[in-house]
Amino acid sequence: MDIDLWWLLLFPAFFGLGWLAARVDMRAVLKQAREVPAGFYKGLDALVDDKTDVAARSLAEVARAHPHALEVQLSLGKLYRRRGENDRAIRLHQQVLELPDLSNEQKALVRFELSQDFHKAGLVDRAEEILVKLLPSQTMGRAAREQLLSIYQQDRDWEKAVATARELRSDAHSFQHEVAQFFCELAQGALYQSDYDKARRYVQEAFAANRKCVRASILLGDIEVATGQPEAAIAAWQAVEKQNYEYLAMVAERLFDAYESLGKAAEGIALLRGYQRTFSQLELTDLLYQKVATYEGEAKALEAVREAVHARPNLLGVYRLVEAQMDELSPEGRMDAEVARALIMKHAQRLTVHRCKRCNFRSRAFFWHCPACGEWESFTPNRSETH
Repeated sequence: MDIDLWWLLLFPAFFGLGWLAARVDMRAVLKQAREVPAGFYKGLDALVDDKTDVAARSLAEVARAHPHALEVQLSLGKLYRRRGENDRAIRLHQQVLELPDLSNEQKALVRFELSQDFHKAGLVDRAEEILVKLLPSQTMGRAAREQLLSIYQQDRDWEKAVATARELRSDAHSFQHEVAQFFCELAQGALYQSDYDKARRYVQEAFAANRKCVRASILLGDIEVATGQPEAAIAAWQAVEKQNYEYLAMVAERLFDAYESLGKAAEGIALLRGYQRTFSQLELTDLLYQKVATYEGEAKALEAVREAVHARPNLLGVYRLVEAQMDELSPEGRMDAEVARALIMKHAQRLTVHRCKRCNFRSRAFFWHCPACGEWESFTPNRSETH
């Protein structure tokens, strides 16, 4: 009974202490809130409403009143950069660097922001110079390397991009996918210059980084054809099926041409038919129609198109199906078919595009490197009919 009584007496004391602690915390919060300039809240509110001009003016007032508030200065600089006012951002960050009592970590942070300003302003050399000096920094070294990698890709300096990506390698991100693409870019350049030995070496480096690199297989096939080895080219391009069958549409015509050069057009057509039946989503209908019509006649070609369209209806396939049957129509029927065909093609051209799987950017042209988000090998090799 005595113990129970003591607990009853202690409960009010605990509640009293809790109330006192809450009062102390609340007073501290209210004191700090009163110390925040009104212009800061005004700028924040303007940012929420996407009024960047109002936000910039409000933050500039706060920055002038509190020149040593580093966070405010950096926020203002980023806002200037976002608005495209790169000169103002550069001047602001240069002035901040002159502030006394900045720690080494703070100076590194400001210099990194300054490099961003130079990069956005198109002064890439000055941005690179700052970033290289930041590499030894414990706090900003990795961010500097990541920004350098972006610059090297922008400048198509693939050798430096490879070296930088390898320095950034970690358990979370190996960068092997990107490194393989960088070597493919080097191989493509060597191939354009007819330096086949160098192109082959770069392709092997790409495979060493990523054995499943489809682009490396495509390039290897191109090299084999250029050096008079169609059988080796066929083997290289057929490897795409195991790497990622969606890219077979990009090598299908190359494969047929290689078989044709060997006097094996029938084998080439058989391969196209096999791909069409196995992977109905591939865009092979038009190619198959042309080759079958040339070597087996229009009737067989129409049969192949009909089979493909029934397996996977699509606008381009229907267009070819209508076209293949126009000669059998009456003059009036042919006129009607022409109208339908023209309408189908109009909508097909509008809806049939390549799409980035990461950012959904759409383009009629295919890119290995998405121009919108910068992701590698993210474009759909087969054009999709979007709505």
